[in-house]
Amino acid sequence: MHMGRFENKTCLVTGAASGIGKATALAFAREGAHVVVADINLSAVTDVAAAIESNFGKPLALKVDISSRSDVKNMIAKTVAAFGRIDCAVNCAGIAGKHSLNLHEYPEDEWVNMIHVNLIGTYYCVKDEIAQMVNNGGGSIVNVSSAAGLISQPGNSPYAASKFGIVGLTRTAAKEYATQNIRINAVCPTVIETPMIMEGRRKLAHNPEALEAAKNYQAMKRMGRPEEVADVILWLCSDQSSFITGHAMPVDGGAFA
Repeated sequence: MHMGRFENKTCLVTGAASGIGKATALAFAREGAHVVVADINLSAVTDVAAAIESNFGKPLALKVDISSRSDVKNMIAKTVAAFGRIDCAVNCAGIAGKHSLNLHEYPEDEWVNMIHVNLIGTYYCVKDEIAQMVNNGGGSIVNVSSAAGLISQPGNSPYAASKFGIVGLTRTAAKEYATQNIRINAVCPTVIETPMIMEGRRKLAHNPEALEAAKNYQAMKRMGRPEEVADVILWLCSDQSSFITGHAMPVDGGAFA
């Protein structure tokens, strides 16, 4: 099914090696986009690029650490060199906590590092994406926040702080550029079947009780699939959501109802 909402548009996805980022990159490619896939894991993102190329056309794969200012600048420059512009950007790259610890016990260096990657890294991306979109007359940005950007996540304070920060960044930037044909939104997924969740802090892949608890938190009593989040991201990037900006959309299986 080739709907082609993104025919000849340039769509950049960070964190594209796995999970939601990978599903989003493949979805853009399926709909005719020129896709740029960026991730800190070059071999994995190269595999994603190969999957896109064998089916849809040649993407650009880049190794990017979003917490590095120069890496982000380089990513934007290479995207523009390859495709001339950026129409859509999805900032999916981020890290999850390794611990379940209360705030005063959380290792300080890891706390600060998570803010540096998730929030400051996303800021670097959004800053440069906006600068490019101002130049090319508009665009749409979607930042991947989390349920933890809307409600607390005990035991994971740096993650919650970083994801709340992404929502604040999104809402504020959306107001600043609302008259410049640039829309900026966020998605806030709950428990999605991704490597980050399954192998992360709560080791859901190895802990049946924790997995069951995670499923039961959703009103639908199941985890979401990366493709279900990608569908929402693509809609927010498309002209179908043209009157929506500054929104932090839960993708939550009814958890917040």
